[in-house]
Order: sequence, then C-alpha cells, then structure tokens
Amino acid sequence: MPASLTAALAEYIVAARPDADAAAMAAARLALVDFLACAFAGSRDRTVATLRAALGDAPGRSPVIGSLQPAEPQLAALLNGYAGHVLDYDDVHASVRGHPTTVIVPALLAALDPEALPSAEAFLAAYLVGLETMAHLGRAVGPAHYERGFHATATLGPFGAAAAIAHLRGLPAATVAVALGLGATQAAGLRLQFGFDAKPLHAGLAARSGLLAAQLAEAGLSGAPESLDGVNGFFAAYGFGEAQPERVLDGWGAPWQILCPGLTLKAFPCCTAAHPVAVAGLAFHCEGVRDLTRATITFPPGGDAALVVRSPRTGIEARFSPEYILAAALVDGVVSLDHFDERPVRPDLMAIAERVERRHDTSAPRLSADPGTRFVVVEIANAQGCTAERRIDGLPGLDDADPKFRDATASCDALQAVPGLVRTMRTPSDLARLLDLLTEPLSHQ
Repeated sequence: MPASLTAALAEYIVAARPDADAAAMAAARLALVDFLACAFAGSRDRTVATLRAALGDAPGRSPVIGSLQPAEPQLAALLNGYAGHVLDYDDVHASVRGHPTTVIVPALLAALDPEALPSAEAFLAAYLVGLETMAHLGRAVGPAHYERGFHATATLGPFGAAAAIAHLRGLPAATVAVALGLGATQAAGLRLQFGFDAKPLHAGLAARSGLLAAQLAEAGLSGAPESLDGVNGFFAAYGFGEAQPERVLDGWGAPWQILCPGLTLKAFPCCTAAHPVAVAGLAFHCEGVRDLTRATITFPPGGDAALVVRSPRTGIEARFSPEYILAAALVDGVVSLDHFDERPVRPDLMAIAERVERRHDTSAPRLSADPGTRFVVVEIANAQGCTAERRIDGLPGLDDADPKFRDATASCDALQAVPGLVRTMRTPSDLARLLDLLTEPLSHQ
C-alpha cells in the first residue's frame, strides 16, 4: 500500500493508460485543435511581444507558437501558456474550475526533445493524465479554494503539467511524488488579477512551474514526498476546511475527466461564467430585442464569483462583466473578439449595461463541479412595457473546433492542415510535422 495520498496519486499517474480509451483520445485531439486556435490567435496580442522582450530572448529548441524563433524550454512554456489564455478563449473544465489545456500542452511541448520525440499518441495520452490529475485535485480541494480568491488554473496547473511530463517520460512513482511536491510549492495565483495582463500570465507561470518541477525531480532534487497530506499539505493550506482528499483517487479514469464532466470549448472569448448570459442575450436579439430599460441576471450562489467587473473601462475588463456581455449580445447580435480588446468600452453598450442588476437564487444549490448546478436566468423589460425571460442551464460549448481554428489562422494557408493532422497523428514523425507547423508566423492584421 502507498504510504500517503501523494504516493498513491503518483502510482496512478505512472500506471494510467488513457490511450486505451478511443473516446478519450478523440476528445484530446479536439482539445488540442481548440488550444492551438487560441494560442495562434493569442500570439498576435501585443502583450506577448512585451512579455518576450521583458524576459529576454534566450535561444533554444522549444517551439513558440506563431513565431519563427524558438526559445529555451522554460521561456517557451511560459510564452505558449500565456498566448493560449490571453484572449480568454480557451477551454474550461468544471472539476478544475479553470483552464487546463493552456497549462498542460505548453508544458508538454517545452518538455519534448526534438532529437528523440515520443509518438503523437504518447503525447496525447500524457495530456490526458495531466488533465485527470488537475481535475481530481480540483474536485478534492473544494469550492472555498476558488471563492476565497485563488485562481485554480494557476494553483492546480503546476500539478497537471508536472504529472503530464512525468507520465510522458516514464518517471518512477517516487520521482513523480517529488515532482508533485515541487509543483505544489509553486502553486500561486489570485483572482484579483482578472481583467489585467497578469491573468494569462498565471497560465504561463503554471506551465513553467510544472515543467520545472518535473525537470528538477528527474534530476534528483529532493522535495517533500507527501505534498498533499497532513497539517501542512496542499489541502490543509489551500482548502480552507472544505477539502475532501478522498476524491483525489475516487473514479480515476472511470470515466476520464475529459469525457465526464468533459471539457467546454468556448464559443465566446470572455469569462466562461458569462457564456450563458451571452446565449440569452443572443436569443433576445434574434427575437427583435435591441434595448432595455432594466434587466436582472440571476445566478446560483457562487455562480458569478469569477465575474469581478461590473463597470468595465476597457474590453479586457469587459470579459468579466456579464452586464456588458449581455448588452453586446443584445445590440450587436454577436459576442466576438472585437468586444474584448484594449480599446475603451463602447458608450452605447455601457448605457445598457448600467441598467442591468445581478441577484442570486439562494434556494438553488451552490455552484459546484457538477455542471447541473450552473444556470442563469435573464429577465428584461423594454420601454414599451414588454418583459421576457430566458433560463440557460449548463455551459454552452463547441463540438467542432475547426471553424475557430480557421478563423484564428486565416492569414496562413500552411496552417490549414493542422486540424486534420491533429485528428490523425500517431507516430513521432507526425508529431515532428506538427511542431514544424506551430512555428508558422501569422500576419499581424
């Protein structure tokens, strides 16, 4: 029997065989296409260049998505994680209560040795192990972790990235346990950074931290082998009395977390918690509603914890404002990247957003990892005295990431082969071809 929960998790990570599950592997391929769409689009953001200039351009062999210039692994992991999250367009997972793929994939890419590539299927399987680890820890740490101010993408990401790399490299369980501990001691990131450039930095730092944790453990650096356990462990320090450590191993891989509750691929480039609001607003627009005198958005308790902005000043802040997102959907009939850039918010949309109030249905279950606890009810009234109501349950998402990828990479013909390659790649040479395509630069239109 393993001596601790951390040791037991490490053994699960070593023994995992998600590549035997065809549905899980297909879902991993879909997630990778979606991530690459987000990262290529994000690579054009001004702040990516700012980040690279500030950190120095250390040469290396790790691909930087959308750039002809590779970088050393730590920098590449950070840059790719940042680019994947900078537009807030990347996937989300209910158990994580955050964004797993934009941490795990950049870490895995940076961990690859171009001279000794694994098979593409081994790469995808490692991603699934990282996601499974991140999701099970998210379930176990409890809701207070997020609601007290931690950004779970940042705090759970180092675990997921370290687990993925450890699985890919075939590290022994004792080394994996140390890697988890080295990831745990780097776990950091606060939700107060939502709406600022520091939020996507969380994803980049988590990818870098997970890579560093795995590298150092493999090199023989010592660390606490029981990082999840005891009075000073991760759950005690980060769970605020609500952690349920027994959930770490419960149901591991049965089914895989990528299948149930599953990843949500974003249809809108804004905070996930506001997506049901966008769906309701678009429905009203289709019904001819273009204005309102008042509106109320009702969430379950905790349902708007991430929506920290009520009066945004810029489009970046507006990503976290359901009031503004409802106004954009009503007026424009679309919720797009143009609504969420660095420009000041539009006065016509703010005039509507200021008429929107929030409330919480205290009789409803508190928002949890169960997608069934997520809903919004949007009630509106216009100047003619007409009222309407829409209830949206669960999270809307995409079943096909190809259109999103084509939209993100339309300026580069060579990249149109990526979705098909990701869906079929199996061998090391297939993975090598993908790595070559990742460095195709996009025009900055």
